[in-house]
Amino acid sequence: MEKRRILTGDRPTGKLHLGHYVGSLANRIRLQEEYECYFIIADLHTLTTRPEKEYIDDITENAREMVLDYLACGIDPERSVIYLQSAVHEVYELNLLFEMMVTVPRLQRVPSLKEMAASANLNEMPFGLLGYPVLQAADILMPRAHLVPVGKDNESHVELTREIARRFNFLYDEVFPVPDVMVGDVPTLVGTDGNSKMSKSLGNAILLSDDTKTVEKKVTGMFTDPNRIRADVPGKVEGNPVFIYHDIFNPNTAEVEELKERYRKGAVGDVEVKKKLSLALNNFLDPIREKRNDFASRSGFVDEVIYNGTVKMREEARATLNAAKKAMGLTGIWNRISRKAEKARKARDE
Repeated sequence: MEKRRILTGDRPTGKLHLGHYVGSLANRIRLQEEYECYFIIADLHTLTTRPEKEYIDDITENAREMVLDYLACGIDPERSVIYLQSAVHEVYELNLLFEMMVTVPRLQRVPSLKEMAASANLNEMPFGLLGYPVLQAADILMPRAHLVPVGKDNESHVELTREIARRFNFLYDEVFPVPDVMVGDVPTLVGTDGNSKMSKSLGNAILLSDDTKTVEKKVTGMFTDPNRIRADVPGKVEGNPVFIYHDIFNPNTAEVEELKERYRKGAVGDVEVKKKLSLALNNFLDPIREKRNDFASRSGFVDEVIYNGTVKMREEARATLNAAKKAMGLTGIWNRISRKAEKARKARDE
C-alpha cells in the first residue's frame, strides 16, 4: 500500500523561529514516519508582497538558511522531498488552470490576504497576492497531497484548495485528492513583545539558530504582566508570554507549576522566572544548534539537498500536470491539430 502524501513548506525569508517549530515543523518531523512528505521552498510566494530585485537576490541564501533549520530540526532528505518552487515549471501551468475555477469575491473572503497586504505596507491589493491561495492550491495538489500541516493563518487557504480539488474532479475527472488540514498543537505562538504572533519582521522572534546569549537577552526583555510593578505583587499567569513559553518548552512541569503558584502569590520575581525559561529554551535549542552547525560545515550539502529534491518533484509535477490536462481535454486539442498538420505536410511532400 502506497503512503499518503503531505505538502507543506515556507516562504524563504531566512532563518526560522520558535513559532515555525510549534506551528508546523514539529508535525512535519513526526509525520515523516507515516507519510510521503514534500516540503516546498515557496519562493514564488515571496513575489506577491516583495517583487523587487533586491529581495529576489536574497532568496538563494534565505533558502539555504531555511533548509538548514529544516535539517537541524529533524527533517530527513532521505525520506522527504525538499524542493524549490520556482524551478518546478509545471506549477505555473497548474496555477493558471486553477485560476479559471475560482471567483474574485471568493478570494476576497480569504481573511489573511488583507493582513498580508497591511504587514507589507501595500496600499492596494496586487493581483498576485489576491491569487496567493490559488498558487498555494497548485502547490498542494501538484504532488496530489492528502494532508497539509499549516499554521493557523493558512487554514483558510487549504479550504480553498479543497474547493478547487472538488470542482476540478466534478468538472473533469477524479485527478486530485481533497486534502485535509492539520494545524499545529500551538496554532499561533505569541511573540516576545506579547502583542502579536511571533514574526521576524516585527522583531519579536526567538530564532531556532539564536545562540545562548541571544536567547537570554531576548527572554530578559520579554513582556510579562504589565500590572506587576514589584516581585511581591501577585501576578497574572494566564496569557503571560513567559508562562506560555514555559508550558510549551519547559519539560519540567513540576517546576512550571511551582513558578505559577508563586507568581500568583507575589512570591517570585520576573528575573527568576525568566532565567528558568532561558535555561529551558537553550536546553531545547542546543541539539538543534549543534546539528545546524554540522550541516552548515558540509560544503554544498544544502544545495545538493535542494537540487535532488527539485529533480524528484519535477517528475511528480510532469505526471500530475499531464493527468490534469488529459482530464480537461487540453492535450486532445493539440494532438488533433498536430496530427492534422502532420497529415497535411505529408500530403504536400508526396
